[in-house]
Amino acid sequence: MTPQDLKEKVGSGLLSFPVTHFDSALEIDKKAYQEHVSWLSQYDAAALFAAGGTGELFSLTPQEIREVVQAAKDAAGETPIISGCGYGTKMAIDIARDVESAGADGILLLPHYLIGASQQGLFEHIKAVCDSVSIGVIIYNRANSVANADTVARLADACPNLIGFKDGTGDINLVRKIVSKCGDRLTYVGGMPTHEVFAEAYDAIGVTTYSSAVFNFVPELALSFYDAMRAKDHATLNTLLDEFYYPFLEIRDRVPGYAVSAIKGGLAAAGRPSGPVRPPLTNLTEDEIAALAAIIKGCTS
Repeated sequence: MTPQDLKEKVGSGLLSFPVTHFDSALEIDKKAYQEHVSWLSQYDAAALFAAGGTGELFSLTPQEIREVVQAAKDAAGETPIISGCGYGTKMAIDIARDVESAGADGILLLPHYLIGASQQGLFEHIKAVCDSVSIGVIIYNRANSVANADTVARLADACPNLIGFKDGTGDINLVRKIVSKCGDRLTYVGGMPTHEVFAEAYDAIGVTTYSSAVFNFVPELALSFYDAMRAKDHATLNTLLDEFYYPFLEIRDRVPGYAVSAIKGGLAAAGRPSGPVRPPLTNLTEDEIAALAAIIKGCTS
């Protein structure tokens, strides 16, 4: 898949990022993971992010990232697989090259490790990763890695394989500037935690797609929400927000790290367990999983 092909595909529909399955010893459960990716690939997702944030990239070794991406590619059929990538420049380059050789169709470049950086530093870091591979790259503005509109435009000019921009800052003004400055040179992806609650606002400024975490355990509901957003069906959006997303957020927001843990909890509640999260994340309680099961039943029965 060429970078341009990936750009068009990413912009064509809803995106999601599978959780990474672990066994009781916190080792990757490849069989269960592939079954999950295969199941998700039956639904109309434009692409799947393997070993992304919800896939616990931060807890995987570089070798495990490759293993997860390769497993996803083997199970996903025609659905493109975009690999998570991150950390310092040298490690990010190594990961990017490794997953390219494993068959990844593109990479999502998550924030570098720990430290802040100047705009020139961000430019050099992102450009070095883009230059190291031939597959498409999506940059993820979030946390300590926030490129401004001028930097994103410079990168778009300098990196032919930079095909997308994903936002997790919630800074609508900044995102609007980036969309205005870069136009259709990039595909724009919403990346706020549980982005559905922000989707209408982002859609209004030109960010017409997003990655859905809950797609992991309620794919049909997630697709219904996306379709309603594209159709500007506000009645359906409001119903889904009130009956599913806001109750889900009440559980997700109880504990730091539950943005990931609640997705694995949702899978357990839906009868598709994916194993525990790796520390320092913590698992949902049995009562919280039961509460999620009730929310799911109320919206899907």
